[in-house]
Amino acid sequence: MRRSRNRTRTRLRLGVPALFLALLPLSPLAPGSTPAGLAPAAAKTPLLTLTPTGGGVKELDVPLGDRLSVPTPAGHRTGALTTSGYSMVGVSWKGRKAPARVLVRWRTAGKWRGWHQLPLQTDLPGAGEGTGRQGTQPVWTGRHRDLEVAVKGVRAGLQLTLMDTGPRESVGTPSVPDGVAGRRTARMKPWRLWTRAPYPKLYSRAQWGADPSWRNGSVRYNKKLKQVHIHHTDTANGYSRGDVPGILRGMYRYHTHTLGWFDIAYNFLIDRFGRVWVGRSGGPRKLVRGAHTLGFNQSSVGVAMIGTFNTVRPTKKAITSLVRLAAWKLDAYHRKATGRIKVWSQGSDLYPPGKGVVLPVVDGHRDTNQTACPGTALYKMLPYIRKRIWAREQQFNPKH
Repeated sequence: MRRSRNRTRTRLRLGVPALFLALLPLSPLAPGSTPAGLAPAAAKTPLLTLTPTGGGVKELDVPLGDRLSVPTPAGHRTGALTTSGYSMVGVSWKGRKAPARVLVRWRTAGKWRGWHQLPLQTDLPGAGEGTGRQGTQPVWTGRHRDLEVAVKGVRAGLQLTLMDTGPRESVGTPSVPDGVAGRRTARMKPWRLWTRAPYPKLYSRAQWGADPSWRNGSVRYNKKLKQVHIHHTDTANGYSRGDVPGILRGMYRYHTHTLGWFDIAYNFLIDRFGRVWVGRSGGPRKLVRGAHTLGFNQSSVGVAMIGTFNTVRPTKKAITSLVRLAAWKLDAYHRKATGRIKVWSQGSDLYPPGKGVVLPVVDGHRDTNQTACPGTALYKMLPYIRKRIWAREQQFNPKH
């Protein structure tokens, strides 16, 4: 791949790997290659430790501009630091002007992996939520200590956020969460809750370790449910069952602490093992307003598939869980999954405020915003997914 010589790059080096974990690539740029003007730094630097934040997460926020003090002949600025370990990384900035590209790579078994582009955070809240800080998606990398970051374009105000999301853990059987605080309740049979499409098996916020003190503000509720928006988290697919609670905690911490949102963006998340996790607080049976689809959060539910689905499809178990979750939500509000509906934008990068748009009841994030989400492979599956959701609605409510 050709690269411009005047491209601005930033390099960070973070010690020696703590644990070697094979991951699927995110968005590689010539695997194994090094951007022009960058080579691993040889100098050792003092150890900086990630500090506990509560909720099973350790964090380190590093202003990148403060580390870019050594100009190179090619016009790059470099910096180096060493930490005690991390498993999730994101880069953020103040204002709307974003870097043209942010790349990361990490070292496994003494070898640097290929460069991977950090996707921009396109799952966004509406007005009244957040501090105006923008960022990349928080990407789960596995447990490492060595990291390099390369930045093209805007450099001022950049902040690197590193998180240690904790060890692998078991969460047991699904439970029905209770209200805003996500307290665990006794296990309940789905058919005792609804006479329509059954309540799906859910893992509560308590089970993935959501710390309620991280939230900013209070829950907002919608009056209607018109759509289900499908997303992907655009992170690595090679996680284990025990990694998922930590991944959710890392996303929650990044959304609330780094970006200043009220809570984690999505109402629900589904992992590759088919487990459905309650995301944003407020009660899974209620119409909680999320922060997932800019301009269209006010009458919808946001469901994120954990992983990257540009070329790879979600697992069959994940799709089945998505079908059951969406059927339960839509059937309770008499929405036909294969139908289309008119909604009014509150302002997105595709549709200005007040614009009426006819969209699928079950759509992909790219239908409302300028984004590749939920990935091309998953997006192409949406007609099939809609038919399965509608078939399930009819199974439990033939008079729909």
